[in-house]
Amino acid sequence: MSLSFEKELKHAIPPHAQYGVELCRNIDKWYEKRPQDLDEAYHVLRSMLLKMRSANASDLDMGGPGCNKAIWFRVFGVKKPVPDMGEFTNIETAAIILSWLSESQKTILYEHHSVDFSINIEEEDVNYRFRTTVYFDNLYPCVNFRRINEKIFPLDVLAIPKPILDRMDLRYEKVGLVLVTGITGSGKSTTLDSIIDMNNRNSQAHIVIVAHPIEYVHKSRLCIVRHREVALDVNSFQEGAIQALRQDPDIIMVGEMRDPQTISIVLEITDSGHKTFTTLHTSSAIDSIHRIVAEFPPEEQERIRNRLADVLTVIISQKLVPTVDNKLILAKEILSVDSSVQAAIRNKNIGEIYQMMIEGRKAGMTTLEQDLHRLYRSGLITNRTAMNYANNKIRMMQLLSASA
Repeated sequence: MSLSFEKELKHAIPPHAQYGVELCRNIDKWYEKRPQDLDEAYHVLRSMLLKMRSANASDLDMGGPGCNKAIWFRVFGVKKPVPDMGEFTNIETAAIILSWLSESQKTILYEHHSVDFSINIEEEDVNYRFRTTVYFDNLYPCVNFRRINEKIFPLDVLAIPKPILDRMDLRYEKVGLVLVTGITGSGKSTTLDSIIDMNNRNSQAHIVIVAHPIEYVHKSRLCIVRHREVALDVNSFQEGAIQALRQDPDIIMVGEMRDPQTISIVLEITDSGHKTFTTLHTSSAIDSIHRIVAEFPPEEQERIRNRLADVLTVIISQKLVPTVDNKLILAKEILSVDSSVQAAIRNKNIGEIYQMMIEGRKAGMTTLEQDLHRLYRSGLITNRTAMNYANNKIRMMQLLSASA
């Protein structure tokens, strides 16, 4: 699968220019004179991405010294090189990566040394989408492709209780903030897409999605669904959220709360009478509340606590954990905000919320430890996995001991 022109290309680039942005610009010049080579590199990468899907890989990594000339796949959480994909030099992978970048994407890469976007491949009337990050590793371009599922998982497959489904459904609650949290690669986007799809099928409304990049593209069904990609359709998450208020939305999805400005705007648009969905990089419901408040200076934190208590309705904190058959399954913590939780947030008694989740099963609540225990009792995960992925190790040990 190597490029037929790799040796010619390397010979044509002066040794002192075979690094960094200068290397990329020389490859650009090569492609201007040799468009057939651009086409070859494009199709090599296309075949890699299609093979990634057939291998059931969630991620593909290539380029830079860190990959050691190999193509790497992540399959069911394990990342490893794929020997039958062949070996590629750093100049070769740079040429392959650049063959997929538009001029505007190259401009961003050369200026900021990183660029995020999504790509689409059509094969046999099926659209395959990938979230893409191109960056530099020791002065060589490298890339990560994250596979986006072609199909939406129904929420009942994710084992989310009906009381929580109702709170996220526009038919039953018209306003409120829903947070889906977890570390990178924990399936937050998949869960959000399932929630959006549920509303798209159940309500006649208008959904505005502001994301970077756009991953799954929802077809308008009962809802009008607008997709606004940061850096292409709108300048920032903040501007996208503010502009959405003038677009007659019922639901606004903000891809991620990355900074105090975005958090403030998300709280504001929810408080103005909208249903809002967003994500946060935290590992538990309690951590999510602490994180939001801590993003602000002390003199503003009481105001933020009160606003958060007023608008927050649901937090789903999730992890993908390995099963006994070496696949992955969703483990989650769910908080449904009621008057007791609101009072705990306002009064700085956030530590009390854990006990409320333990006792809130009828309302659809669960702690991560309870959900891991459920998976263990069902024979889907081992007790060691439950302990490894628990946030509260002591509580997890108690649950496992009680069922021994």
